[in-house]
Amino acid sequence: MKHDWHSEEFKVLVTLGESTTAGGWSSSRERCWASRLAALISDVQSHPVKLVNSGIGANVISTRSPCYEYSGKPAATERLDKHVIAHNPDLLVVSYGLNDGRGGTPLDLFAEEMEGIIDYVRGRCSPLIVLLGPYFQTDFELGAPHFGHGSLEICRAYNDRTAHLARSTDCLFVDLLAAYDEAEWMVHGDGCHANDLGHLVVANEIFKVLAQNCSGLAKHTKEMEKHIPAWRDESTLAADYGYALGQPTPH
Repeated sequence: MKHDWHSEEFKVLVTLGESTTAGGWSSSRERCWASRLAALISDVQSHPVKLVNSGIGANVISTRSPCYEYSGKPAATERLDKHVIAHNPDLLVVSYGLNDGRGGTPLDLFAEEMEGIIDYVRGRCSPLIVLLGPYFQTDFELGAPHFGHGSLEICRAYNDRTAHLARSTDCLFVDLLAAYDEAEWMVHGDGCHANDLGHLVVANEIFKVLAQNCSGLAKHTKEMEKHIPAWRDESTLAADYGYALGQPTPH
């Protein structure tokens, strides 16, 4: 039997992360992956999910991150009470690794702080937690020298470690490197952030993982299917070839 991670509709979605979570560089707030994800969830539910976007540009995971002094503050570990727990989410999407990887945070430290975030949140509320791997990038010089330590190899290492952490802490994991598939046209011209296409792919990849694991997203449509009136009519298309729907095929 497939494990069902969430059997009810989602009420509050909090997205905790860095600049791409905040919306960089989507062309509008509505095209940011967080907004698109909320729209996808709301589209299949009987009620819309409330979105709280807690993304901060240049953010890092911890005050212990080597580049914390040059980062967008407060760090993730400093702001959990106000930016996550105060909203009592039942769905929390956590997106870190992009700035910590570029800023030289050791993988062991990153994983330790991420596990601490998970434990802290779960001690105060009970959301389904989704961990995102790092976004695909094409230029690792943006923000140098303080944020100039990244590489595609480091992104892959962060991706693998985050996937392992998700498994060991009962979180869902979304592999964004695989979703991008190294398509550089999904990356903004700065070589770091997602563009509109990238944001769309990120949102759809997260939604896909949720849909594969959370039956609550099907609750509304399963109820509707009992009463949906017939609306399909392919008779015109069939008639183009001399067929009538429901009739034996002519010889």
